[in-house]
Amino acid sequence: MGFVPVSVSFCSFFSRHFSSSITLSEFPKLRKIPYRHRARTVRQAQQALTEYLHTTRSLCFTHAENISKNSVVSLSDLISRVEFSTSNFFRNFQKFLSYHPINEIEFFFESIGIPPSEINGFLSRHEFFLSEDGNILKIAHVLSAFGFPWNRLGDLYKEEIFSIFGETPDALAARLNGFREFGFDNVSVAGICLAFPFVLSGNDELFGQIDALFDDLRKAFFNFGLASHVEWDVDSWYEICRKIRVFYDLGCEKGKMGELFGRGKNVFLQYSEEFLGQKVEYFCRFDVNKVDVALLLLQNSEILNYDLESPLISVLGFLKHIGLSEEQLNSVSQEYPYVLGRNKLGNLPNVMRAVDLHQWFFNKMMNGEHHLLTNIVISNPDAHLDNEFKHHLERIQSVRIHRYMMGKLDFLLRNGFGENVSTMKVLSLLHGSSDELQERFECLLQLGIKFSILCKMISSRPSILNQNPDMLEQKVTCLCNEFGSSVQYLEVFPSYLCFDLENRVKPRLRFYMWLTEKGLAARDYTIATTVAASEKNFLARLHKVHPAAPKQFLECFSSEKASDYDQET
Repeated sequence: MGFVPVSVSFCSFFSRHFSSSITLSEFPKLRKIPYRHRARTVRQAQQALTEYLHTTRSLCFTHAENISKNSVVSLSDLISRVEFSTSNFFRNFQKFLSYHPINEIEFFFESIGIPPSEINGFLSRHEFFLSEDGNILKIAHVLSAFGFPWNRLGDLYKEEIFSIFGETPDALAARLNGFREFGFDNVSVAGICLAFPFVLSGNDELFGQIDALFDDLRKAFFNFGLASHVEWDVDSWYEICRKIRVFYDLGCEKGKMGELFGRGKNVFLQYSEEFLGQKVEYFCRFDVNKVDVALLLLQNSEILNYDLESPLISVLGFLKHIGLSEEQLNSVSQEYPYVLGRNKLGNLPNVMRAVDLHQWFFNKMMNGEHHLLTNIVISNPDAHLDNEFKHHLERIQSVRIHRYMMGKLDFLLRNGFGENVSTMKVLSLLHGSSDELQERFECLLQLGIKFSILCKMISSRPSILNQNPDMLEQKVTCLCNEFGSSVQYLEVFPSYLCFDLENRVKPRLRFYMWLTEKGLAARDYTIATTVAASEKNFLARLHKVHPAAPKQFLECFSSEKASDYDQET
């Protein structure tokens, strides 16, 4: 045999015996062992641990070997506590185990695939040995004997701790064998259960869903031939079923999807789960029913081949492309001028939400016009680039904090604003990083402000985003709950969000409410006129209500911190 470099030998050893997600950098406790001896040292430690678990702790040899070979992080901690010797390490490690009993449950959890960083969340303070939990190893034995990979059992444990690992071994074995009646063998059943752990839960209320799921899978895999394209191993079945689960997670009804899955089998054969997730996320940003997103992708699988991220589009040109009339285009230009100019196709869902056309356009795609997403790329990008925007962009790119500024610009473009002068004016008044601005934006959406309305509010009053989410929530809650208005009022008075809540908004509105209760208010002033008026004008209005009102306000309601300008943070 030719010479094999030590680094190659050690790396190949790790790749054969440990999870592909584990790298050498995750084992700093092995660094005191010379590199060329590490692979042999780990093998010897595994052998000694297997013998200890089998001989001393009376575990069957297969279980002992599975635990020792799949718990390398915990094992490396033990190795670091034993004196290294090229000639005596195996005996030293055996001796160490004789006098230092290990936490078997911790090793077991790592061996079944639970990441070491998550193990503490599952450990019991009172249980140390596997014999103290008589059921957990028995359930692992049933699953492993049926065909489940030992190092994948953690997926089941994390999702269905009590309903699977709290089950009796006989009941679990009977349930697994029952799934074979649907026409699946052990390999396929194992892959299905790993992707859908709930089928092993034994919950009587789920029997209908379990039957419906297996009915869908039987149709897709056998009636439509999907099974003939799957390599007959657990990982392959798990991979396909995980992709199928993407569509169930969108709300597709179990028992009614088998034919659609079968006819659209290329969706599950040609694309990865991550890729499908990205496409799902893109179309869900149209803020439509998630089930409709699932149906769109399954019924029009060619849409998955479209490049929906990088192409540049002219917003006005795209709107014309999808069927808006000249009159409608003029209306959009007047009502939503901040969306005009160029943008990326990747931002299209929020562009359509910004002009309140997202549902209309999605329905067109559902009705077979998804091809509208193609052949819309700008042939000459510079022809649609606003010169003034370009000038501002060049200035931003030349400053020291250009990455920070470009991040804020990306936030605006991502949420429907186009490459135009209006966007640059908004940008100049925003404070905070891209992530902070997005968090505030999402907060206002969750508080009930419509997407297109929020974009209008930001366009007219950018400083509403210069506050943390907690303050924004307090202001909206106060507006609705204490002062009896609604979140829709912000459309006409977005500046409300810019005034100091404790030192301006509450004192003024509470005082006016008090005047009304006392029957002294002769005129019903709006929230906008009450809050936005300068201190001088506000007091003058109070004097018209009652000569003593200004003094009463200043003594009992007003704050010394009140001011005549917005409290923008």
